[in-house]
Amino acid sequence: MEVNVTLASWSMLLIYSAGAVYALAFIAYAFDLFGGKKKRTGKAAGSAGSSAGAAKGSVKGAKRTARTRTSAEVGSADEGGAVGTLVQENLDGPADRVYSNRVDDAGDGSGHGDGSAADAKRRVFANVGTSLTVLALLLHIASIVTRGISVMRAPWGNMMEYALIASAVAGVVYVVTLRYKDVRYLGTFVTGFLLVSIGLATTVFYTPAAPLVPALQSYWILIHVPIAILSTGLLTVSAALATVQLLQGAREKRVAAGRDAGWLSFLERMPRAASIEAVSYRLAAVGFITWTFTLIAGAIWAEVAWGRYWGWDAKEIWTFVIWVVYAAYLHSRATRGLRLTTIAWLNLIGFITIIFNFTVVNVYFNGLHSYSGL
Repeated sequence: MEVNVTLASWSMLLIYSAGAVYALAFIAYAFDLFGGKKKRTGKAAGSAGSSAGAAKGSVKGAKRTARTRTSAEVGSADEGGAVGTLVQENLDGPADRVYSNRVDDAGDGSGHGDGSAADAKRRVFANVGTSLTVLALLLHIASIVTRGISVMRAPWGNMMEYALIASAVAGVVYVVTLRYKDVRYLGTFVTGFLLVSIGLATTVFYTPAAPLVPALQSYWILIHVPIAILSTGLLTVSAALATVQLLQGAREKRVAAGRDAGWLSFLERMPRAASIEAVSYRLAAVGFITWTFTLIAGAIWAEVAWGRYWGWDAKEIWTFVIWVVYAAYLHSRATRGLRLTTIAWLNLIGFITIIFNFTVVNVYFNGLHSYSGL
């Protein structure tokens, strides 16, 4: 079967274009995440129990000293509790005490934003980043489709194609999640990952468009590989959330101890660590289920192709290792046997094993699954 060189060239042009748009989305999200310092009221200083300057009011000029304190509901990220903040602000005038009991929801992407003009401006950058991400995803998917048409087969026959489609699925998972939870604070991490994936796919993993190798010419490639790709996309976004959770947990510990958040202060606009962890857990749970199907489908394909379900091939072993790590993660999360920070690290270890399985095992381990195309 001949390769349609024109379509293959268009596929590469589209993926380069997607990379350029992802870069613009990354910049927009970075402005949203890091741009500017949030104006603080007495609330920000209150976590350390310090006093704040008095604000000018319009009533009788009686100056009052303000204090802020955190309610007893404050729990660190390790305790898994949502945090309620009791705020006593600096005000002059009769209304000298304003209390706000607030529990951040997992879907509140604006986190602790105070609704100021600066926050509104940052949200504009987030909206721009999301729009650019959707545009880049369309170009990304179009590249995959044209690649498949150019060779008249499923476009996941080598490492380059797998990296392209798995990263696209991760992007789709992120965009779909946005319909239910405002996780735009994750945009910088997701678009950054997509940029790196496209960069590696078009350089290190680059493989010219070509027909499938004979060993992969089976209908099982339409079952086993797509499920693995879906799992990778889900677990990638879950790992990104786990990373943000760990950073937010570190910030919350500093604040609870009365110390300055330092370089982690940009996380004040994000939801609490426990809320972020809840979303990460849900995605990982679905990803674990689909990875289980990946393992089962792979065993069935092995029996069809080689006459045995399991042969202790390197790829089979590491696919099972991934399953075991995520099983341990979900068990720890369900039983609350470990702290949430430790559980998050288990999530990240699971993702590292996925990356190891895809890169090192595919390239350097000899076995029946050596289909990298490199």
